[in-house]
Parts: sequence; C-alpha cells; structure tokens
Amino acid sequence: MQRGSGAEYRVVEKFTSINGEGRCAGQLAVFIRFQGCNLNCEYCDTKWANEEQVAYEVMTEQDIYNYIKGTKIKNVTLTGGEPLLQPEIKALIQRLSEDAKLRLEIETNGSICIKEYQEMEHPPEFTMDYKLPASRMTDFMCLENFLYLKRKDTVKFVVGGRSDLEMAKQVIETYGLTEKCSVYFSPVFGKIEPAKIVEFMLENQMNQVNLQLQMHKFIWEPEKRGV
Repeated sequence: MQRGSGAEYRVVEKFTSINGEGRCAGQLAVFIRFQGCNLNCEYCDTKWANEEQVAYEVMTEQDIYNYIKGTKIKNVTLTGGEPLLQPEIKALIQRLSEDAKLRLEIETNGSICIKEYQEMEHPPEFTMDYKLPASRMTDFMCLENFLYLKRKDTVKFVVGGRSDLEMAKQVIETYGLTEKCSVYFSPVFGKIEPAKIVEFMLENQMNQVNLQLQMHKFIWEPEKRGV
C-alpha cells in the first residue's frame, strides 16, 4: 500500500552517479538536489540551484521514493541548495530512513539545527559543513549542532588556505570532533594545492582527519551537472 505525507518538494536535479566525496566516495549513489539555500558561499559550485527563478520539478514524497527505488541504488543523498529548508522535509527523511535497503545521507550547510532529525527513530547520516573564512559564511554556523553529532555522521571543512586550516584545527579540538564523528578536509577546487593540506596535517599530527578530493571533478568537467 502506498502512503505519503502529500507534501511537495522543489527538485532542481535528480540523477545517478558515484559519490564524489565522503565516507562512501567512489560508490554508486542517487542524488536528489533541492532548490534554495540560506547561505551564499564564495566558492559555491551549485549557485544556480539556489536561485529563486531556477527551473524545478515539483515532486511528492511518493514521486521521490519511486524514483529512488527505480534506480536500484542503495546510497541516497539529499542535497541542494540546503535540503533542510524544504517544507516537510522531515516526512521525506522518515520515509526514506524506514527503508532498510537504503542508506540515506543528508548534505547540510551547518546553519540549521539537526536535533529533531537526530531524535528520529531512524536518523539519517549527516554530512555537515563547517563554513570557514574562505566561504564568508562562518558567522551563520549553528554551533549547537556539535552536541548532536553521532559516529555515523561527518563534518566537512572546505579549506581555501592556511587560515582556513588553522580555524578548522581549532574547531576540531574545541569540540572533540574526531572522537564524535568522521572529519574531512576538502580543498576549494583550484584554490589550494592538496599537498598543502597534507603538509598541515603532518605538521599537526592530525591522525583522525581525512583528506578528500571531489572525485567527480576529476572524472568529468568540473562544472558538469548531473554527475
């Protein structure tokens, strides 16, 4: 029997590819990208999805679930924009999380509290950004989120230079992040050499921090959509 909340969601892109980054990098994944974001990061590579006038498809909870199941892919990523801005996104998260054959990941920008989602019976996995100075959005971070992270979750620091790395190190140590969840450094594409990040990690003995590159930007053209 089909069921659903009746909610409608603004989807600007849906596609199958590989996870370009994160704990399941290199694995097949199905992506649902929602319209709209409450931040305006300097280096954002999906600004087009945040525009109010961007073309989008209105999809119900059932539409999205049917599309995902039709791909026969286990890894599901809800992204944006900022997916937690979608009205009634909790209903969709609950629906997808209840399916034991799916692994649900939410990519969130770190500005919205995740407490209510972590208290769900089947909480999703969160990949949460912490915005550093290169983004110009640091002041918008919801620091309360560090209280609700679980081992299954990830905090991602997108770094553009030495000052970003220094701040990330301070945040990791202040909140004991490597003891709570997975932690990743990711370079702003084309702004910092990955070797510089490795040097910083070695210099500071950052044994539990992972360096990741955006794999999809090396396989395809960096600006290509739908990958």
